[in-house]
Amino acid sequence: MKNYSTQMEAAKKGIITPEMQTVSEKEYVPAEKIRELVALGQIAIPANVNHRSLSAEGIGKGLRTKINVNLGISGDCKNYDVEMEKVKLSLKFGAEAIMDLSNYGKTNTFRRQLIDMSPAMIGTVPMYDAIGYLEKDLLEITAEDFLKVVRAHAEEGVDFMTIHAGINRRAVEAFKRDKREMNIVSRGGSLLFAWMEMTGNENPFYEYFDDVLGILREYDVTISLGDALRPGCIDDSSDGGQIAELIELGALTERAWAKDVQVMIEGPGHMAMNEIAANMQMEKSICHGAPFYVLGPLVSDIFPGYDHITSAIGGAIAAASGADFLCYVTPAEHLRLPDINDVKEGIIASKIAAHAADIAKNVPHARDRDNEMAKARHKVDWEEMFRIAVDPDKARTYFESTPPSDRHTCSMCGKMCAVRTTNMILEGKKVEFCTEK
Repeated sequence: MKNYSTQMEAAKKGIITPEMQTVSEKEYVPAEKIRELVALGQIAIPANVNHRSLSAEGIGKGLRTKINVNLGISGDCKNYDVEMEKVKLSLKFGAEAIMDLSNYGKTNTFRRQLIDMSPAMIGTVPMYDAIGYLEKDLLEITAEDFLKVVRAHAEEGVDFMTIHAGINRRAVEAFKRDKREMNIVSRGGSLLFAWMEMTGNENPFYEYFDDVLGILREYDVTISLGDALRPGCIDDSSDGGQIAELIELGALTERAWAKDVQVMIEGPGHMAMNEIAANMQMEKSICHGAPFYVLGPLVSDIFPGYDHITSAIGGAIAAASGADFLCYVTPAEHLRLPDINDVKEGIIASKIAAHAADIAKNVPHARDRDNEMAKARHKVDWEEMFRIAVDPDKARTYFESTPPSDRHTCSMCGKMCAVRTTNMILEGKKVEFCTEK
């Protein structure tokens, strides 16, 4: 019989859980090392006791960079069948986490279906769901009401929850003092800020943080400490509000660990490339090495329709500099709810960023598939290249759209293919373009 409530409690007791063993096998890291880092809070394994279909993943020090896919309905787009197609696509391309950010009506039916079928970690932001779940307007919601939504999500089987507990009165004072171009761009953060200002009360998630932790501990839900004051444009990055909130998150991290609740820290946002590495190091220092979960960062503000690219650039730098978990961004960011094609583009861009960072960080076996691709390209073995590719369908479609006359080449270089030429010379053959038919 289990004699622990959470992964962190087990790790502190010297117990290697089945989830730790799964992570060990996936990551090529000894199980005892995984246990040690979970005990220290440097690896989190989000694994709600009620998420039966979960294939556990570790997030943190020395592990592969994981990616998250956001989806869910809004008041303008209410089709849950479309959202389930996005779920299936996310699983196909290997997203390790899916966040249901639905913010309209009763969302629990979809969320339960998602938890029942998904081997990926499931995350939510209870603040988004509060108005629809409680059927109350913002000003009518009490602190106790907010905790009811947290408990409901935990009971359903959510593995991690974004809780914006760091935007307390001290952080708000810093935000107001340091004027911003974009003010607050976090949806949950803006709702809490509005509630605090309208009621005159402290942030309920901060004031009743121990109660929140009690709920999360009961179901082994990882708390993802939300960045309500993340920068929403590059001009606002690294300002007083962002740093003030981060300091609060560092203190909350230690309080959560004392209760054996696993922690992730959420981070920027929009940020110029030259600031990213320093921000990653600052988070690790202030938040005691807790896993860092970043949205982007987006390195420019002027490419709407291409923000999956601005995000992938920032995400690669962030992950190579210490971030552990990337939240994808789609081409639809800042414009509309993403459709299925946007979701695919966002997943692939985020996967590129995560994988490139893993190669840079020498994560165990990160280069293996790249090395396989190099061998297939050396042999000009197209079928093998398609097999190895992350998106084989797209690769094949591109190749076949303008087929070469000789399948030992592609239509760009034809018989002047550098690989073909070099292979022929090294095999002792003569290369004669004018006489070849």
